[in-house]
Amino acid sequence: MKLAAKDGLAPGAVRLHLAHGVPLLRPEEQVLEAMLDGWRNQQLARNLALSTINGRERKVRAFAAHADAFPWSWSSMLADEWFGDLRAVRGCVRSTLRGYQVAVRLFCDYATDPAYGWAAECERRFGTHPIQVGHEWNTAVHMQECETEAPKRAFTRDELQAFFDHADDEVSRVRGRGRKGWLPAFRDAMLLKTAYAYGLRRNETRMLDTADFGRNPSAWPGETPLTPVSACGTVSAPRPAPASDTVSLYGVP
Repeated sequence: MKLAAKDGLAPGAVRLHLAHGVPLLRPEEQVLEAMLDGWRNQQLARNLALSTINGRERKVRAFAAHADAFPWSWSSMLADEWFGDLRAVRGCVRSTLRGYQVAVRLFCDYATDPAYGWAAECERRFGTHPIQVGHEWNTAVHMQECETEAPKRAFTRDELQAFFDHADDEVSRVRGRGRKGWLPAFRDAMLLKTAYAYGLRRNETRMLDTADFGRNPSAWPGETPLTPVSACGTVSAPRPAPASDTVSLYGVP
């Protein structure tokens, strides 16, 4: 695949993927593959992630397989049937359905753009050309910042505070019973609040090392010197542990 423009042609142009005037052995399949290859190059030229490009291509291929038609024969009715099947039969959530719709819509934008020449090529070879099948009236609109279902929603501030308080209470409960497990419980409470305070992802939290921690110059006397301060200031810091326990947990004097 070539990304650089040739003879003034943009990445993804038909002349970079099909030789003009050369008959094809399997024209429908070969033109479709060349079209998808050109779309990939166009997205690579935009510096999109490979995971994004591959995911969009899979979605477009899934639509072509469901419609049992090539892009120059697609219609809004075929798109409506597929979108309805994804929602009613396969049970796709709103965000997943919108991802499929966005992929098909972007591909149609590419295939119908005169700058790439695919519409004229399809007209010459098949007597018809691609059209846009995703419109405002048959695609979902991204209206909300968070589209997750209710069971996966984020905690409210009160729920978050209760969650952190419970983690602290577990430390006191386990230690009050004279068991050894209080130190891992204290570690967990610290990690949970550290991840929240600094907006760490799961893998970033998992990879934390002692070198990533520093003393808090704003800490009051008696507080643990490694307590992270939340930017919003609404979540309490972990309840302080004895200095000797903090040293044994983090190896910091």
